[in-house]
Amino acid sequence: MDVSQVTSLASGLDNLDLKSQVNTLVLKKALDNQESAASSILASIPQLPANPAIGRNINTTA
Repeated sequence: MDVSQVTSLASGLDNLDLKSQVNTLVLKKALDNQESAASSILASIPQLPANPAIGRNINTTA
């Protein structure tokens, strides 16, 4: 193996490691964005009334 090939291989592996780290950070950021979007959607769901009989039954005889 030639010295230039060794340096080329080392440089290529270093670039591969950097790309892997960048991809991991992008994935983490995307997951954080999805988590915040899901939590805001869950927070916007209205709470059920205190009386369990209200809003849960349909009067079909009226």
